[in-house]
Amino acid sequence: MNNVTSNDWPYLRPDLPPVPRPGEAEHTVSVWLLPKFSMLSLICLLEPLRVANRFGRKLFAWELLSATGEAVVASNGVRIDVDGPLAAVSHCEMLMVISSYEAEATVTPSDRAVLRQVAAHGALLGGLDTAPFILARAGLFEHQKVALHWESVPAFQEEFPHLAVSEARFEFTDQRLTGSGGAAGIDMMLQWIEHDYGPALANAVGRQLIHNRVADEETWENALRQQYDHLPRSVAGALAIMEAHLGQALTIPEICRLVGQSQRQLTRLFLAHLGMRPKQCYLGMRLDQARRILADSRCRVTEAALATGFNHLSHFTRAYQERFNERPSVTSERGTT
Repeated sequence: MNNVTSNDWPYLRPDLPPVPRPGEAEHTVSVWLLPKFSMLSLICLLEPLRVANRFGRKLFAWELLSATGEAVVASNGVRIDVDGPLAAVSHCEMLMVISSYEAEATVTPSDRAVLRQVAAHGALLGGLDTAPFILARAGLFEHQKVALHWESVPAFQEEFPHLAVSEARFEFTDQRLTGSGGAAGIDMMLQWIEHDYGPALANAVGRQLIHNRVADEETWENALRQQYDHLPRSVAGALAIMEAHLGQALTIPEICRLVGQSQRQLTRLFLAHLGMRPKQCYLGMRLDQARRILADSRCRVTEAALATGFNHLSHFTRAYQERFNERPSVTSERGTT
């Protein structure tokens, strides 16, 4: 790491920050974009690097890649041109993979072979959002903790029970870098900047982005709890209990007992604040969980049903089709094609 002795990084404020080409900067980041990737994840990955270049010299360059070298369409429908195909980066300093919906739908054995080759040459390899699925299926995690989007955690644990899933927004080691995606990418890149250039530059970049760095102890579970802060305590408590028991469904009377509320009163509060009864809400949460498992993992329909508390496959299939207008087998096939 470069030592910084001043209290703040020298700020030259050029009219435009330099955007060096790959090889012209001290570090080059190769970014593989998967179809339906998250645009927010890409922006949060690159913007801290762009801003860092404003502080005196060409620190970071980047290149965008796709499997074929053709443009990629993000999940928001925006078409992004790339600099080349994934196969062109058998040697690189750092390769980040960004995916979101249906992460594995277009990944081929050749793509996974490229990832293994890049790792074998000592590159820093990472993934955002659902990309850890791609890296795990390529056999690129051993003893590292893995951070990924909280919605995908159950499916990841179902498929890779031997890998440790982190509750943190990102995990950074010498050879692997994983994150939950979205705004967490800013904190992840600031950590990398701090690792190589010290806290002064990282803090200066954070100020330019008007971004308060998240404390290390803040986890995605804490963020999930905060979304219930505006609800009555019994409703928030019931929702937390439901989330904690998606795999072993409790009865509504049991949930009422645990939150210390009568079923009639809890139903009234759910209808007033959420527009649905507790039973409807709980069923929807379990079905949403099942959909994530089917879309993100290679679990069979029966396994997804059991993992979300459904003991009868016919009941699960009927409820799933009513909610998503497709059979669970269709979701499963689309996610693993």
